[in-house]
Parts: sequence; C-alpha cells; structure tokens
Amino acid sequence: QVQLGHSGGGLVQVGGSLRLSCAASGRTFSTYAMGWFRQAAGKEREFVAAISGTGGRAYYAASVRGRFSISRDNAKNTVFLQMNSLKPEDTAVYYCAASSRTSWPTIIVESQCDYWGQGTQVTVSS
Repeated sequence: QVQLGHSGGGLVQVGGSLRLSCAASGRTFSTYAMGWFRQAAGKEREFVAAISGTGGRAYYAASVRGRFSISRDNAKNTVFLQMNSLKPEDTAVYYCAASSRTSWPTIIVESQCDYWGQGTQVTVSS
C-alpha cells in the first residue's frame, strides 16, 4: 500500500510559477512510475506529466510541454511538478498518482495507476 500526500498548491497570477510536491509512504518508491493529473471544474481528469521510477524518462501532455517539469527524489520518496508560465486554463485540482506497471508510459492512462493522492487546488488568476 502506498499513500500519497500533496503540498504546494495555491493561488498564482498568470505567468507565475508554482511547485507541487507529492510525498509517498513505503520503501519501494523507486519501483513506481509517478504521474500528475488534473481536473478542472466540469471537466474530465486529464494526464499532465509522468516520470519513470529511476527518473530517467519523462512524458508530458502537449498542453504543458515546455512549461511544466516533473522530477523526483527517490531518497525522499517525493515527486515534484514545477509549473512555470501558468495560464488560467491550468486552473484545476492536481493529483499525483503511482503506477507499478513496468511498461512505459502506461501511467499516462488513469486506469493503469494504482494509487492516488487527495489532490491539491491550483488557481491561476488573470
């Protein structure tokens, strides 16, 4: 069982930056691919970014590529999402997820994620 806890959400102006963190319990963190998803009000949850267990591979949704960066610190069981040049359409609840699937980048599919965090609100104001 893996538990995921978020921090770092909040309110930011257009063009600003935020860094989200997701801390995981357990001793096998590096065996999980980690991902970030988001859900805006009235919309389906969508994939944002993913990183492999070792951190050697990353994958981004087209809408955030070049603005967001995912990273992880396996010694601290934590995954990060650095969000730059934020836009109003980035406003959403952001969720981190963990996947034990070994095929890459399977984690971009919600149904392939085994564990989810509770979500953190990011609001970009104009």
